[in-house]
Amino acid sequence: MTLITSNQTPLLGLSLTKLTEWVQQQGQPTYRGKQLYQWIYQKGAKSFADITVFSKQWREKIGDFPIGRSVIHHRSVAPDATVKYLLQLSDGNIIETVGIPTHKRLTVCVSSQVGCPIACDFCATGKGGFTRNLEAHEIIDQALTVQEDFERRVSHIVFMGMGEPLLNSKNVLSAVRSLNQDVGIGQRWITISTVGIRDRIRQLAQHKLQVTLAVSLHASNQRLRESLIPNAKSYPLADLIAECREYVKATKRRISFEYILLTGFNDLPGHAKELAKKLRGFQCHVNLIPYNPISEVDYQRPTQEQIKNFANALEEQNIAVSIRYSRGLEADAACGQLRGSRI
Repeated sequence: MTLITSNQTPLLGLSLTKLTEWVQQQGQPTYRGKQLYQWIYQKGAKSFADITVFSKQWREKIGDFPIGRSVIHHRSVAPDATVKYLLQLSDGNIIETVGIPTHKRLTVCVSSQVGCPIACDFCATGKGGFTRNLEAHEIIDQALTVQEDFERRVSHIVFMGMGEPLLNSKNVLSAVRSLNQDVGIGQRWITISTVGIRDRIRQLAQHKLQVTLAVSLHASNQRLRESLIPNAKSYPLADLIAECREYVKATKRRISFEYILLTGFNDLPGHAKELAKKLRGFQCHVNLIPYNPISEVDYQRPTQEQIKNFANALEEQNIAVSIRYSRGLEADAACGQLRGSRI
């Protein structure tokens, strides 16, 4: 029989098969595996004390075994009903996740790391440095926390919170599997966002997932990109675009290119034409994001006219484009504003 210790790997993230194997290792009948699976993924059990279908004797015996849930350290609500959560992990670290509701969907913006090592100049997360990767259960927990708090089923997941997902590929892919198969979120409604890490997009393509890949460009040429994103010096824009073309060819999935508009820096019609030239000839889409201000830098958010002019310039070059107006701006829960700071 397995010895229960405090450093055991949490159960959240395990499949029905794995949970069934686990209960059998504890000397329990097979059907307990399905019960445990239902209580973790459907009933939101945070500890074995919550699972009342198990005998009191067994619950007391394994009561300290971790399921893998976090604690809500702080919760703030923006005027648009977006909710930002500071979640405290088992080691005391704080991460942010965001619940974004609309009439038809509930999207969760999840973090993949504590902090971020990329340090993009316009992003609050990178200003705080990097601590560690999140484990798979710490990613899945974010979706379950939002689902339980809203008392609504989560329909969409975007890996656009704290961290660079492709620097934590193993745990991100494990979390995607569980979010899809155990939590019940379709792969096509899961988006993995990356600034671009050499060879990681190519590796992601090998998994043949149906997820959406969003690549953060934010610049139309190498010089501008280097001034915004430090790792652009070692991974040039031309190489990144080439790898994206390979991804589309291998997966037959369209890539979304994220582009934060900064007044007078990367939002001129000439930048749009330069960007369009680089993106011609393969299946892609440009998602324009007006800059969301942070205190450390003095970039400016463009006007509505500037945003529309940039979008029109791309459309004139036959590039598919949309404008994403971030939710949760007033609660510092919008794109680029997450920091994981304590209250």
